[in-house]
Amino acid sequence: MTTLAFLRDNARWIAGGFLLCFFSSFGQTFFIALSGGEIRAEYGLSNGEWGSLYMLATLASAVTLTQFGRIVDHFPIATVTAIVIPVLGLACFLMSWSQSVVLLGVTLYLLRLFGQGMMTHTAMTAMGKWFSARRGTAVSLTTVGLQGGEALLPIAMVSMFAAIGWRHSWLAVALLLIFAALPVIYGLMRTERVPQAGDGPARSHTARDWTRGEVMRDPLFWVMLTGVLAPAFIGTTIFFHQAYLVELRGWELNAFAAAFAVMAAMTVLFALVCGQLVDRFGAPAILPFFLLPLAGSCFVLALVADERGIFGFMALMGISYGFSSTLFGALWPEIYGTQHLGGIRAITVALMVLSSALGPGISGLLIDAGISYPKQIFVMGLWCLAASAVMLFVARKLIARARTEPLETA
Repeated sequence: MTTLAFLRDNARWIAGGFLLCFFSSFGQTFFIALSGGEIRAEYGLSNGEWGSLYMLATLASAVTLTQFGRIVDHFPIATVTAIVIPVLGLACFLMSWSQSVVLLGVTLYLLRLFGQGMMTHTAMTAMGKWFSARRGTAVSLTTVGLQGGEALLPIAMVSMFAAIGWRHSWLAVALLLIFAALPVIYGLMRTERVPQAGDGPARSHTARDWTRGEVMRDPLFWVMLTGVLAPAFIGTTIFFHQAYLVELRGWELNAFAAAFAVMAAMTVLFALVCGQLVDRFGAPAILPFFLLPLAGSCFVLALVADERGIFGFMALMGISYGFSSTLFGALWPEIYGTQHLGGIRAITVALMVLSSALGPGISGLLIDAGISYPKQIFVMGLWCLAASAVMLFVARKLIARARTEPLETA
């Protein structure tokens, strides 16, 4: 079955996952940061106070997600969307209405938990449960929604800021979620999909169903995290301190911003490429390679002072992001099964959120301590190389284990 035929036959489920990822943007850092200046001015917060509040809200959302994320194992996906989307809409409304710092903290917590956390978690868990032989393709098509949000929503939001102000813009977002996104996504997801043998190749990539407790006791799971958490930690750290880096290098901020389009294009392209590779070779086979472009991006950013280096950095970052976005959606069901996938993914997503919260703070403290930021980025690249070597060991162990635990043939 070709990709186009697969997309035609499964359009409703792919579209539902795509839209969940797209609208998760309202809880993502890049979107919330658009209002950062206005929020700091209106609430009288310093950069440090605003950053600390955001970090605490993110950490709290990560802790909650480890338990709340299990809901997708016990209720239909449509029911979960009927819970998650309205609460995200409520959070957007609170952002438009809040007048106190305490309520602002609660708002950020809800945005992070139900936006970045549960919207993407629900989408990826659905694709993992509903598809088997073509899981990589399904995940890759769904994750394009994240890049679509990054490409389109900042422009739209900034335009609304100019037209109706930042608070009314957040109110408009809340109304969009409740009256447009919710009925459409619920309608698409209300029919559950069952993996079909005719989806593609005869070999499906689904292991026996591990419990969450078994996964927590699996040494390979914790070793894998040395690589799995790297993109979230490194990417968030670099982009959070982008203004400092631009000032340090003497670059134009507009040049850095323009290069995001390069990253988005590469992310989409290589998410789709990775989907095909996962379907053909299996997710563990990709593990030793997905961090190599990220290592290269770190080395370019650390060593190339010329402004043109920004575009090389963004291109390599996009390749790694594309691979990781698809890989992480397909990896867990392939090696741990689907029955408890929601609970297992909740742990991994929470740890990614945690790493994305800690990265900017740790790097900022090192900068304050006089440790060169480019040197920090160079060390991040070395970490990726070391983690890639570890992932080669992990991949071999996983493949060997799969031979003794026959895969299901959905």
